[in-house]
Amino acid sequence: MTSTPHTNDPDVVRRLLTEPGRWAVVGLSDNTDRPAYGVARFLQERLGAEVVPVHPRAVDVHGEHGFPDLATADRHGPLDVVDCFVNSSRVGAVVDEAIRLGAHAVWMQLGVVDEEAAARARAAGLDVVMDACPAIEAPRLGLV
Repeated sequence: MTSTPHTNDPDVVRRLLTEPGRWAVVGLSDNTDRPAYGVARFLQERLGAEVVPVHPRAVDVHGEHGFPDLATADRHGPLDVVDCFVNSSRVGAVVDEAIRLGAHAVWMQLGVVDEEAAARARAAGLDVVMDACPAIEAPRLGLV
């Protein structure tokens, strides 16, 4: 059985990157070797996003207060985009929490694919981007 590759809606990608709002970056820690660290900096500095670190250790990153989970982060302000730096096998639970909290969009990073979770998010009215990186998409679209 072969799966059909998903296609991200370019209008959704462009809108999320030009109206970045408050991005909860799930999996963001102070480990400078992790991709989330650099992408969060890109979101903050190049796109003007408010970055909200979400990691079980709740560490502060890039001058922003960290939270142990999405629910705690959401209590400090609504989340526009939930950016998922978690394994595909775990992203479904993150997506379900984003739906429950009323986030506007879910962005699954490169290599993070869960078609069923994406379908649940879309059915709940969230925008979805999957298997993509804002630090790659923004320059590709000429936004930075």
